[in-house]
Amino acid sequence: MIFDSPEKHRRAFNAGLRTLLENDSAGAFILALANATFDPEVWAALHTRLYERLNDWRQRYQDVLADGGEPADAPDDIAVMLRLLVVGFERLTPTEFRRIGDWEAQFNQLRAFRPKRMAGESVASTRKPFNEQGFHFDKSFLQDEVFWQGELAGRTVQLLYNKFPFVEQHGLLVPEPGRHLPQWLTADDHEWLFALCAAVGENLPGFGAGYNAYGAYSSVNHLHFQTFVRERPLPLSAPHWRHNGGDRDYPSACQRFDAAGPAWDFIADLRRREIAYNLLYVPGSCYCLPRRFQGSYPNPAWSGGFAWYELSGGFTTFSRADFLALDEAAIEAGLNSLRV
Repeated sequence: MIFDSPEKHRRAFNAGLRTLLENDSAGAFILALANATFDPEVWAALHTRLYERLNDWRQRYQDVLADGGEPADAPDDIAVMLRLLVVGFERLTPTEFRRIGDWEAQFNQLRAFRPKRMAGESVASTRKPFNEQGFHFDKSFLQDEVFWQGELAGRTVQLLYNKFPFVEQHGLLVPEPGRHLPQWLTADDHEWLFALCAAVGENLPGFGAGYNAYGAYSSVNHLHFQTFVRERPLPLSAPHWRHNGGDRDYPSACQRFDAAGPAWDFIADLRRREIAYNLLYVPGSCYCLPRRFQGSYPNPAWSGGFAWYELSGGFTTFSRADFLALDEAAIEAGLNSLRV
């Protein structure tokens, strides 16, 4: 199984990207390109083929548009592809990273091309019914983006690639996708993921998962968790923060729990009070981060929004100027603005 070792996971992850690169779908190409620009190993291995394939797509789009036609791809993929073709392969840049005091920041050019979906909306509730007609992970055109599927800790799951990654080996873990569950965590979901992270983490160091509640920058209202495999723990895990036993207050509200039951009690209380939240699961711990609803506070101009990754201390910028100018004061002010 891909979760048996770092080598198996990495090998399967990279092999799937190579397959997607040859897929006759704009969405598959965009996914492979975005994952390659995020990962230096994949970028080096696929650079030449990515260049060739983008030229193929340029010719295809030119032919269709010159004839007065419309590309057959999904509207979101057409919008991204047109931006890629205007920018050109030579000006695409791998994701850049830097430390800013306690924090990590990245300039993620390809993620800047991502459609906003509901991330640009104002939301004032932690729950919304599943929408069969809306975007969700059980759409037939997404099946090529499934990285792995099977039974995991007693549940049938699909693991899809994140189309525009911002963490290492970024996946979208969807339990029982055909049930069309909304992004509304249950006690069983929480206990399952807590146990899953502990079990997988034994063989796959650095494994963890983030969760955005509805109203906390979850861009898809279909139950899912964002998985990753990192060599370096997220800034939220640093020992000097008070929630980890240190003597410094984290800029945003945070509670750490080392057992699933007390964490669930805290989450359930937040939901009773209609307070939005993000979660970070790592082996043996769950970090609970209550926060204001998206759209209820001014978002910093340098940020596309604060979700689980941002509340865990990582920040994505979409221009190099913002990336270079960002400082500790701006980051900590942004985190403080989320306090309920």
